[in-house]
Amino acid sequence: MIDFRSDTVTQPSAEMRKVMSQAPVGDDVYGDDPSVNALQEYAADLLGFDAALFTSSGTQANLIGLMTHCQRGDEYICGQQAHNYIYEGGGAAVLGSVQAQPIENSADGTLDLTKVERAIKADDIHFVKTKLISLENTINGKVLSLDYMAKVQALAFERNLRMHLDGARAFNAAVKLGVSIEQVCQYFDSVSICLSKGLGAPVGSLLLGSRGFIETAKRWRKTTGGGMRQAGMLAAGAQYALEHNVTRLTEDHDNAHYLALKLSEIKGFDVDPSRVQTNMVFVKSINIDMYKLAQRLQNKGILFTPGQPTRWVTHLGISRADIDVTLTAIKEAL
Repeated sequence: MIDFRSDTVTQPSAEMRKVMSQAPVGDDVYGDDPSVNALQEYAADLLGFDAALFTSSGTQANLIGLMTHCQRGDEYICGQQAHNYIYEGGGAAVLGSVQAQPIENSADGTLDLTKVERAIKADDIHFVKTKLISLENTINGKVLSLDYMAKVQALAFERNLRMHLDGARAFNAAVKLGVSIEQVCQYFDSVSICLSKGLGAPVGSLLLGSRGFIETAKRWRKTTGGGMRQAGMLAAGAQYALEHNVTRLTEDHDNAHYLALKLSEIKGFDVDPSRVQTNMVFVKSINIDMYKLAQRLQNKGILFTPGQPTRWVTHLGISRADIDVTLTAIKEAL
């Protein structure tokens, strides 16, 4: 299959599978898994934090991050389009009694800092306590600049708030900005990193922060069912991804721009290639039934999720040749 639904569909390579099969393992709940420990130490050093915690998913990493920063009756500020607000089952509210205060995202993915400051609650018994600002980078494929993140950090310092980054695709942001991942993460007290998207590991995310923060987060990981025991095989795949699959993200970005350019030439598709920054292409359709198109392409072994707009995601499983095959199939189907 040629699968554009998400970069979560990436498959581990033969080399990654070999590393995983040979990984030394132990009981991670006891702290005895050497491969998990190695991954956590490697990631903490790479991203510029004191410590890291290997988790089962990005949702879990964000959840325990929010619950570590915020207590019952506290609040975090995030974007209206934030993944940890819309797409993670309301876990902070359901499990942590933590309230989200969403702010509408601007077209470039940022939050208006005037609106953010207005949303910070006064020290009054009528209000929850605002504790945290949570950003996402990238957000819907858009990259937040270093300058913008520095401005949000300055506001957080001024108002005595903490900063969390949902960095599911933060490596895409770093590659696009041409900076190190540490430079992207430097503005935050905690960061979550997804390893099973564009980086190509089969399972897992990381939560990073200070040593004290991660020690508390370990308790919440256990509470949320995250004791994975002999997780070293998964950790070995994740470390392989960090060591080998970061710089190649530029290929995904180039392929996404190529896809957008070619789709823009097909009558009935509304897409602006200049707005494609990383590995996501958003396409609006004019007089095209995208659900019928999706069915016709699926019959040809090509998958995408129909919608308005439709999101097409490039990743290590999508080659330039795959895109050309897809473009031909679209034209035939239409």
